[in-house]
Amino acid sequence: MPQSDSHNDAIKLVEAILTWWARSQPNTKVVRDLAIRWMKDRHQVGFDPDIAVFRPAPPIDPDGDLRSVRTWEPGHTPPILAIEVVSNTNPRKDYEVVPDKCEACGTPELCVFDPHLAGPRRTRGHGEDDGPHRLQLWRHDANGKFKRVYAGDGPVYSPTLNAYFIAVDEGRKLRISDDEAGLQWWLTSEEAERKAKEEERAEKVAARTAKEAERRAKEEALAREAMERAAKEEALARIAELEAQLAKATQKT
Repeated sequence: MPQSDSHNDAIKLVEAILTWWARSQPNTKVVRDLAIRWMKDRHQVGFDPDIAVFRPAPPIDPDGDLRSVRTWEPGHTPPILAIEVVSNTNPRKDYEVVPDKCEACGTPELCVFDPHLAGPRRTRGHGEDDGPHRLQLWRHDANGKFKRVYAGDGPVYSPTLNAYFIAVDEGRKLRISDDEAGLQWWLTSEEAERKAKEEERAEKVAARTAKEAERRAKEEALAREAMERAAKEEALARIAELEAQLAKATQKT
């Protein structure tokens, strides 16, 4: 189903953030719109989350591609985290159907992000004043029931990521941060590269500034030495002059 540019942009941002993060994680893979199937005799049953995080990473097909995850096959496991960006065209799917499918396939955590608050006011099992909500977090409880543990504007803590989901830019984009205040953003590869270049430039500026300060300090030291030398020479000259005057006065007497 066609999606708006803002919907795709929101997905791309989260994908970029998690893909860069996954580089530092063991055996972790982030994918977009990958088919997840868990019923061997009913391949048509499944879902394709906007973003899925796998650990361990699913095995690649013999041709080098990854088309789907089939949990009945060796090495194929459900994602540890699924993220859905609510679609304006079918928001009830993301609010009601996707949580059921996450529960069915064994996904332990689901984040539902509704950037345009397109979701329904009433959703199954949550009453008349349920929504829409900018952020929802679903997890398995102690009894294995998949339940919504948070619904609101955020931030909301993700135990899977050990970080916070935060809606930014007037709620239109989803970011991830180490802290609830959003001071320690997780970066995309482009942002990390830009930050590294900015830090490199700052280091060069600091080095030039330090070198210039050192040069000025040396010049000031040389200037002080020259002034001290000139003062000393002037004092010696004055002493010599006084000694000469004294000697002349002595000769007269």
